Amino acid sequence: MTGRPRSAATPALRVLERAGVDHEVIGFDSAASPPSGYGTEAAEVLGLEPAEVFKTLMVQLPDGTLAAAVVPVSGTLDLRAAAAALGVKKVALADPAVAERRTGYVVGGISPVGQRHPVPTVVDASALDLPRIHVSAGQRGLEVRLAPEDLVAVTSAAVARIAASR
Repeated sequence: MTGRPRSAATPALRVLERAGVDHEVIGFDSAASPPSGYGTEAAEVLGLEPAEVFKTLMVQLPDGTLAAAVVPVSGTLDLRAAAAALGVKKVALADPAVAERRTGYVVGGISPVGQRHPVPTVVDASALDLPRIHVSAGQRGLEVRLAPEDLVAVTSAAVARIAASR
């Protein structure tokens, strides 16, 4: 069930507005703890193909810094591929509390755009096969639809095959 977005003033949306990126904000009622995951829930509730909805996973590099990995909700993150794309030997999924503190977003609403501290970002190459993708707009129950090239540009992201099928 789509609805009016709860807040058009998330940091992610402000960045997209300032950059002049063509986008559409889509709000939906989000469960507190969906069993299938927030990204999968967004795809289900909005009637979208899971390959069109991308989740942002925060990974920790060997030096302790974070990076964002953007992959379809229909797959999982290949940590080795993400490490290679980021130019390091290995990465690990970041602790959720650390990810929230450093991004300024809550888990389930972490956007690759407008994070408190910009981080290196890698977008899965499958995004470029689509005319539009959906990513979190910076809060649970709020998605933004935009061209994948615009997401890559606004986040200065690298593009690589970092997703593995489930």
